[in-house]
Amino acid sequence: MAVTAQMVKELREKTGAGMMDCKKALTETNGDMEQAIDFLREKGIAKAAKKGDRIAAEGLTYVVAEGNDAVILEVNSETDFVAKNEAFQNLVKELAAHLLANKPATVEEATAQTINGVTVADYINTAIAKIGEKISLRRFTLLSKTDNDAFGAYLHMGGRISVLTVLEGTTDADAAKDVSMQIAAIRPLYVSRDQVSQEEVERERQVLTQQALNEGKPENIVAKMVEGRLGKYFEDVCLLDQTFVKNPDQKVRQFVESKGATVREFVRYEVGEGIEKREDNFAEEVMNQVNKK
Repeated sequence: MAVTAQMVKELREKTGAGMMDCKKALTETNGDMEQAIDFLREKGIAKAAKKGDRIAAEGLTYVVAEGNDAVILEVNSETDFVAKNEAFQNLVKELAAHLLANKPATVEEATAQTINGVTVADYINTAIAKIGEKISLRRFTLLSKTDNDAFGAYLHMGGRISVLTVLEGTTDADAAKDVSMQIAAIRPLYVSRDQVSQEEVERERQVLTQQALNEGKPENIVAKMVEGRLGKYFEDVCLLDQTFVKNPDQKVRQFVESKGATVREFVRYEVGEGIEKREDNFAEEVMNQVNKK
């Protein structure tokens, strides 16, 4: 039986295996889809498909800079144990190198590109089959700079958190790294106050006003109190307003200015951030099924 492209596509969707592996399986089984699936399972290639509905909320972040280009990325796995696996760590580094060299615009574009003769998606699927857990390239950001600027690349907790900062006006990579350490530790949302929208500021002002009134503060001093508390809010969310962790007598703004520099932008990735984690509860699922009968 002739193996068609549609058959290969169907088998790939069912198993998550690479195109060449699917074609070989169908050829070996004379086009029988179920036998082809068994063939791939026997070879350990179809593991990826069995992991497809699980939550990959662990993993690693990673950052690498080469010359005037840099990339920060997050690759997820199901367990922290796999994140410590040397094969998984090598995969993360290989993906980082690929992203830096090929500069895709999106994750979808990245996974469709070719790495070592196969698509990135197939390359990841091969790693899934070997490692035995669902793995996914979740996100990445590419940044560039000029010869007069510095990258601050910092990995915290073995890659649990990564930060990439661009410091303009200085080539002091150590200073840029110090700023990235600050971002890793204190987690600002913005570089400076002018990046905070007026809507967000007004919403915070209304919340703080109501808090003060609920505390029984006199109305004639509430407005002044709120402005003071807004200053604390900006210290929480704006990098340049924060106290510098390496020198509490300085603000980050003062540290950066002492280097004759400005912070152009930063990216902070934390593993699993924003992913709704799900705990598997097999016993509960079984009881739910029993009760439905």
